[in-house]
Amino acid sequence: MARSIMIQGTMSSAGKSLIAAGLCRVLWEDGLRVAPFKSQNMALNSFITRDGLEMGRAQVVQAQAAGVEPEVRMNPVLLKPQSDTGSQVIVNGEVWGVMPAAEYYRRKPELVPHILGAYRSLAAEYDAVVIEGAGSPAEINLRENDIVNMGMARMASAPVLLVGDIDRGGVFASLYGTVALMEDWERAHLKGIIINKFRGDVALLRPGLAQIEALTGLPVVGVVPWLELDIDDEDSLSSRFGGSAGIPGGPEVAVVRFPRIANFTDLAPLEALPGVSVRYAASPRELGTPDLVVLPGTKSTIADLLWMRQNGLAAAVRRLAARGVPVLGICGGYQMLGRTIADPEGVEAAPGTVEAGLGLLPADTVFGGEKVRTRMAGRLLAGPKGLAGLAGAPVEGYEIHMGRTKVDPGTPALCRVAPMGGGPEREDGAVAGSVCGCYLHGLLDSGELLARLWRQLAEGRGLDPEAPAADPAARREEQYRRLGEAMRKSLDMAKIYEILEAGV
Repeated sequence: MARSIMIQGTMSSAGKSLIAAGLCRVLWEDGLRVAPFKSQNMALNSFITRDGLEMGRAQVVQAQAAGVEPEVRMNPVLLKPQSDTGSQVIVNGEVWGVMPAAEYYRRKPELVPHILGAYRSLAAEYDAVVIEGAGSPAEINLRENDIVNMGMARMASAPVLLVGDIDRGGVFASLYGTVALMEDWERAHLKGIIINKFRGDVALLRPGLAQIEALTGLPVVGVVPWLELDIDDEDSLSSRFGGSAGIPGGPEVAVVRFPRIANFTDLAPLEALPGVSVRYAASPRELGTPDLVVLPGTKSTIADLLWMRQNGLAAAVRRLAARGVPVLGICGGYQMLGRTIADPEGVEAAPGTVEAGLGLLPADTVFGGEKVRTRMAGRLLAGPKGLAGLAGAPVEGYEIHMGRTKVDPGTPALCRVAPMGGGPEREDGAVAGSVCGCYLHGLLDSGELLARLWRQLAEGRGLDPEAPAADPAARREEQYRRLGEAMRKSLDMAKIYEILEAGV
């Protein structure tokens, strides 16, 4: 049976996901078989496993850092917010229902068998399980039915390391306050403190470290510096929406930043392309006059389409397309580019809703009650006007959507794909003039496609079209290596191994 250790934080975005990923990496490098685990995740940035099940992106990152294939047991419960008060609930990778927060809170005890089953099966197969909490364990109003913080620590008999974010200020107060609000049995699980996102001279921090150790009775097992790493973020609190700077006079890509943007990591490969400037636009002014416009995925296609119409972005995108600027839509963005979006069953809006799309593709979408979830691979069949050189590039990714899009006969498809687990090929997406779209998330993870895209954009700017090296998989592995190196330098791994072995 595996040893387990849990990473909790004093607040959301304290850095739990990254610390857990780094710990997974170090343990794996030390020769252990490691599995990440988070009983309940809340994020719109999800992933489809090889067996067609849906899980949170944070545990995908942690699994990759640990050198193992992501699987849904690592995140048995996923909440995908659909409004300020309700979420789609995914259990063991499949839709369990859509429910308001109060109903979900009441039904959480029903999820315990699913959580325990997933955790215990991982623990039986691996040497170590690194568990991630959510938010803060000191949310005393949520303590009764907790299944993700100390409730999970109790189920797994896991020792806990508490992470505080010093970059936001007030880290010692948040650490002390979190410990002070815990009950005795909860404090028994706490075994150490990690200060995260530190900038400066650690020597100046030492008096504070000594005092927090005295106040809490817990050792500080690490001070992790602010890390500049290109690793997938969990949700739309991501700092990556600042975009990336390119070279003067270089290609510019504008990404529409939907209020409910989902799977935004699709754009990470573009940000890593040397010389390309990527900006996230929430208004026509921010959209500007780029060389490529991308409409990414969204959890609420209809609501975000209305948002585009209200703030002028819809008209701005149409004007750019009319001028021949390439426009790419992915999943929800692809649906918006068509003529209509119908929701007869009330999946996203009132039953019977029919909304006009941007009218840039000869296609119509109808939402249904069954979610499509599958991993796909294939090739681009065509590129839009201005990017015709993309045709023939290999692609690989996953589909995750509730809509079915019907394209007019005779319209060129963007790609031909087949299920990675085996199955017939089919065409996906559409191309019309300078506009194209499809359902494939991860479309831009292809190194060959990125190289071709750079050549096309560079030629359009009159630049040297020689393509820079573009290997997203190699870049990702290098980021994990750097993460592990940083953790070794900043964490007291001898103490952490002692905590891991001792348990609770």
